[in-house]
Amino acid sequence: MKKLVLAVIDAMKPAMLERAVATGRAPTLALLMERGHYVDECVAAFPSVTPVCAASIATGTGPAEHEIPAMNWWHRGEERYIEYGTSFGASRAFGIRQSLTDTIYNMNLEHLSKNVETVFEKLDDADIRTAGTTYLMYRGRYRHEPSVDTALSRLAHTAFGLPTMGPKELFYADMFASRKTSCRSQLGLPGVRDQHSGCVSEYMVEHDLFDFLLLSLPDNDTHSHKYGPFAQVDSIAAADRQIARVMEAAGGPDKFLEDHAVIVCSDHSQSKVEGEIDLFKAFDGFGVRAAQRSREDDEIAVCPNSRAAQVYVLDRSKRRSLIPRVERTLLALEGVDLVMRMGDHPDGEAVVRGERARGVKEVRFAPRGDLVDARGDHWSVEGDLDLLGLKIEDDQIRSATYPDAMSRVWSALRCPSAGEVLASARPGYEFLDWGGAHHVGGGSHGSLHANDSNAVLIWTGTGPEKTAREQWALRDIVPMITDHFGLA
Repeated sequence: MKKLVLAVIDAMKPAMLERAVATGRAPTLALLMERGHYVDECVAAFPSVTPVCAASIATGTGPAEHEIPAMNWWHRGEERYIEYGTSFGASRAFGIRQSLTDTIYNMNLEHLSKNVETVFEKLDDADIRTAGTTYLMYRGRYRHEPSVDTALSRLAHTAFGLPTMGPKELFYADMFASRKTSCRSQLGLPGVRDQHSGCVSEYMVEHDLFDFLLLSLPDNDTHSHKYGPFAQVDSIAAADRQIARVMEAAGGPDKFLEDHAVIVCSDHSQSKVEGEIDLFKAFDGFGVRAAQRSREDDEIAVCPNSRAAQVYVLDRSKRRSLIPRVERTLLALEGVDLVMRMGDHPDGEAVVRGERARGVKEVRFAPRGDLVDARGDHWSVEGDLDLLGLKIEDDQIRSATYPDAMSRVWSALRCPSAGEVLASARPGYEFLDWGGAHHVGGGSHGSLHANDSNAVLIWTGTGPEKTAREQWALRDIVPMITDHFGLA
């Protein structure tokens, strides 16, 4: 049985991968594509932000099961906002220490559902040697104490100093290091993270320390946020060099691929941002819960998530009166594409509305009925199909504009920690975050639109034929891994 490496290149856009390959800037990825299978429409979770998508990659489930709803969300049980680091300003609004604690510890140990297993937990239970570099989702069966090997790690230990549960070999931004190496991440600073992942992965190949390795390469996302999605060739080339570095540790690509299978994916894509949407100004007439203080007349919690947003009704007895007001407010905003909520059908239904040229359009659907989507799921659908770009032919229902739309919206709305009302931005727009930050002039993601949602999936030395599925999704990656190790 070959060892398996899963490399996640954050936000890699399929068209930019193809450009990097065509111009010779990504020879390692080109080799993997040539020897294996390449999918340019592996659909992300919704909202297509990193924590939600990372949880889907790590668990093989959607937000309805893994319960990570967004980058910024309202914790009903603790009555506070959760902020995983949308921007430095947003983290500062909620307290840097709290934001880091939520991101590093609570996301895995508290927020990620206990009812789902991560790929690390599944493989740990089967005595398969697991390893991971700095990745948002790392929960495993092995206890790790914080590292104190460097000045920066000792500083982090002073600030946090808590153990965590991860794969057998865990290297997380200098905070956790299951073995001493010469690799340093400067506490996970952008621009250094890929090199740190490549360094520790090289070390693990040289010392034969894993059967399964998650190689996290997140710097492409930061680069794309700043310079835009069409500037990704440089950052994809940098990620390619780290994959090549890992292969060289085994004697080069040919030797490496004799003993290793490889899966490469992105967690979502990105689209260009040209304008911002100010939710806080739009909801000025509501009682919006502030970042770190509460008032008796607070009515809603507002959670911008790059190109998506969620609104929570704080007093559930007021949902019937507040949800329509929230929905109308969102639909009136320039830049808002779709607004989503659960309907009143006794068996459950999703309601999606959007402002179009001839007024507000609506479509309702539920996971029951005779229409079959590209993943084989059955749906009943009523309303204006054009709102989601849905086409029906011979009981088959598809959308190229919003891939896997119904399944993704349904899972997002059924997530227990999601807001009552969800929104997706039009192409070109992004919601201002709690720090007032935006990526106008650069790139962003989060929406239901194909621009943000079509990710990359490459595999060689493992997995089925590309034709095994009409529509691939992030949640197919865990089954590929467990099948590889004979655990299905």
